[in-house]
Amino acid sequence: MFDVAIIGAGLAGLACAQQLQQAGYRVVIVEKSRGVGGRVATRRLQDTCADHGVRYFEAQGKLLEPLVEVLVQRGILEAWTDNVYQLNSAQPEVTNESESSRMTRYVAPAGMTAVAKFLATGLEIWLNRRVEAMAPTAENTWHLTLNSPDETFKELTASSVVIAIPAPQALMLLEPLSETIPPIFLDSLRSVEFAPCLTVMAGYKNEQLSLPSWKACSLSHNSDLAWIGLDSSKRPNSKAPIFVLHSTAEFANSYLDSEDLKLVGQQLLSIAAELLLPGLDSPDWFQVHRWRYAFPSVSLTQDYLYSAIPLPLICCGDWCGGNLLESAINSGISAAVAINRQLQQKTLPGEGFLNIL
Repeated sequence: MFDVAIIGAGLAGLACAQQLQQAGYRVVIVEKSRGVGGRVATRRLQDTCADHGVRYFEAQGKLLEPLVEVLVQRGILEAWTDNVYQLNSAQPEVTNESESSRMTRYVAPAGMTAVAKFLATGLEIWLNRRVEAMAPTAENTWHLTLNSPDETFKELTASSVVIAIPAPQALMLLEPLSETIPPIFLDSLRSVEFAPCLTVMAGYKNEQLSLPSWKACSLSHNSDLAWIGLDSSKRPNSKAPIFVLHSTAEFANSYLDSEDLKLVGQQLLSIAAELLLPGLDSPDWFQVHRWRYAFPSVSLTQDYLYSAIPLPLICCGDWCGGNLLESAINSGISAAVAINRQLQQKTLPGEGFLNIL
């Protein structure tokens, strides 16, 4: 029996869990994937790694600024570049971004998931377990049914639940409870919209390419390719170049359910080769990742979604109060405050999830 079950080990879920656990609650996070972080994601491949989700952190905002500062001090993050180049829409050439928009971008040499792993310090997290259903019990608790490879972890019971996953996924889980949950709560979830993205990770032999002077380039006026980064420039002593490409939402919508993602990835590589760097269309290897919920395109204005039922249930994420990393952390902390209000009213550590640093 747990005080709080949190569904989702992204930044919002981790921030919420740290707040509640430090206050003395017994907390468990249930995560369907093999690791923590959500879209703060790194893939291990070819004896190295590539960040195929969040590309970098920026030290701006009352939560991210101190977090980045401490993570830099601990060697988890380091400065990467202060200049994301822009592809001029009028002619295919790379130009610097304006001086006024320059800011330092920070990355993790070990991969961006290092940040999430650090925020997960001390938490009880059940990985590879998808919540298939949840229901209130006669004892006024929540019962969660899990799809788990381990027969001993097929279910759990908690006094309260925080759902820290994309709104469309939360809706699929909660719609069967329409007789319990107010319609306005479900309608709010339905109002949130997410944009997809297709990400290509491509590796090259050293002799294949003449490396560009830039580390990252935004293609804001291209209908297919949105961003490309020299991901291997984040790694110390990288043996060979690796590029990561992100499609536009429009391109992803057209090919998201394609049966041959390799063909789609090759198409993005060909676009990048034509516009930016000859040879990008002939990698030594490449992989494609499908982000169905890459980023919120329509968000809620409030910091979390409150169910207003006696049995505590709250939704949070980067789709609450904005669509940025700062929004995710703030939403998780705000959700912890709301859950605490419905439970024992313990003393929360404020923004003290940083107390683990």
